[in-house]
Amino acid sequence: MRIELPDLPAMEEFGQRIAAGLQAGDVVALSGGLGAGKTTLSRAMLAALGYQSEVPSPTFTIIETYDPPAVKLPVVHADFYRLQSPAEAEEIGLDDYRDGAVLLAEWPENAGGFSHEPGCLSVRLEIAGNGRIAIVEQGADWLTRWR
Repeated sequence: MRIELPDLPAMEEFGQRIAAGLQAGDVVALSGGLGAGKTTLSRAMLAALGYQSEVPSPTFTIIETYDPPAVKLPVVHADFYRLQSPAEAEEIGLDDYRDGAVLLAEWPENAGGFSHEPGCLSVRLEIAGNGRIAIVEQGADWLTRWR
């Protein structure tokens, strides 16, 4: 499915739409080139989940965590851009962070990918003029939640 995101308000609304369907154990796999809007969309989802503070890009820390009551459910925001192999995701204890949380995964391919998981919503962002296009693929668990 292709979704036009012509401006920042459209990106924020898209983030709200995704956040409304999130459940513990889900993954939102965000791919696209540098500057495509992965972190912007992550920030929109976190805001929709109730987070009211600044959301730093996890490019250098790799993982940032957000826990209730600051958000409605635990969230792990990860940026795998700097990983050289999927084994590094294991080394940093990704599975421990993910337990009972939503994973917002930027550059998911660098961590081995998540599209095989039924709770994965894959979102590829592409620059289109001044806006973006989101190409969305749903895992099995999202088929009844995503409209």
